[in-house]
Amino acid sequence: MEGRIQAIFRKHFDAYASEHRLPLHAHKAARSIISCRTEAMGGHVMRCPAGHIEKISYNSCKHRSCPQCSSLPAERWLENQKAQLLATNHFHVIFTMPDGLHDLWRWNRKLMADLLFKASRDTLFELLGDDRYLGAKPGLISSLHTWGRTLVLHPHLHCLVTGGGLDDEGNWRHARQGYLLPARLVSALYKGKMIAFISKAFNEGQLRLPAGSRPKDLFRLLARLKKKKWNVRLQSKYSHGKGVTTYLARYVKGGPISNRRVFRFDGHHVWFRYTDHRDGRSKAMKLTHREFFNRLLQHVPVPYSHTVRYYGLYHSHHIGSLNRCRSIMGQAPVDKPKLMDWSTYCEKVGLTDQVTCPVCGRRIIYAGPLKRGKPPPERERYVTAA
Repeated sequence: MEGRIQAIFRKHFDAYASEHRLPLHAHKAARSIISCRTEAMGGHVMRCPAGHIEKISYNSCKHRSCPQCSSLPAERWLENQKAQLLATNHFHVIFTMPDGLHDLWRWNRKLMADLLFKASRDTLFELLGDDRYLGAKPGLISSLHTWGRTLVLHPHLHCLVTGGGLDDEGNWRHARQGYLLPARLVSALYKGKMIAFISKAFNEGQLRLPAGSRPKDLFRLLARLKKKKWNVRLQSKYSHGKGVTTYLARYVKGGPISNRRVFRFDGHHVWFRYTDHRDGRSKAMKLTHREFFNRLLQHVPVPYSHTVRYYGLYHSHHIGSLNRCRSIMGQAPVDKPKLMDWSTYCEKVGLTDQVTCPVCGRRIIYAGPLKRGKPPPERERYVTAA
């Protein structure tokens, strides 16, 4: 079944692409969204073991920006995170990049993302490694989001941090006094590191300046930003990390907006819902299809970039330290869950009608492939899957 966002791309993307110079990765994302779960992707036939029905299921594009096929990959990611989370308090820390750096971001997306990850990681590890605050190495999961609630550019990191860590003697230390770190200190150190990393990247020839900018413009900008307060939010502690990982899972796959949020498309304008952070109210935004594409496609990740990264106890290289912490907390060693298949996912979320025969109720099974671009054979008992 065609999703709203796919319908918008199918109707207008060719004309839009002819009028705009798009990077290859954005063009590929759009083509994937258009082709997802259609004949162009090929598919397979699922059959009732008793022969009551045969159902056509077209393949997903599996692009990480496609909102139509993101549910299963997101659920798989979430299951993997839950399997490794420590049974301790966690904190949610959000590092925001100032608006003044947005032009640099547009011209240096991968580099600026790397610097943002590095500055936030080093800030947390430096402070939490200090005996005045924790004196131990925590676990950290960082997820990059580049959008605001109305799809404008708003690069920021969501970080899930364990409320404690492993010290040099191999002992677990809890965060003190029920909070992680002083917010002002985190903000000041993060700001200093990010500005230093940007300056170093420019001096080493890694940073591209926006068109028309000169080196002195960059250093004036950094000098102005150095005098301002940078926005870092430290949320209250959570008794576990599952709530934050569930939130992050919505955006690990599928991009910044889901089909559920788009509630109207009249052929030229798109309406979608968003929550205004200033008053907490749900509101509607109306955009032309061109502006919708402008906003949405700027958030397609560049190739070979990792938008979720793991540090400290949650890094794959530190599985021994993680399992030691789990033992201290009475948890078994990390056991990676079996890869969830589509049928299991549908049963888990209540979509059993997608994977069972409506006549006998048995789970349907794979019966053969469908070639890409080829329509299925004409048979009365074929049913196209939603």
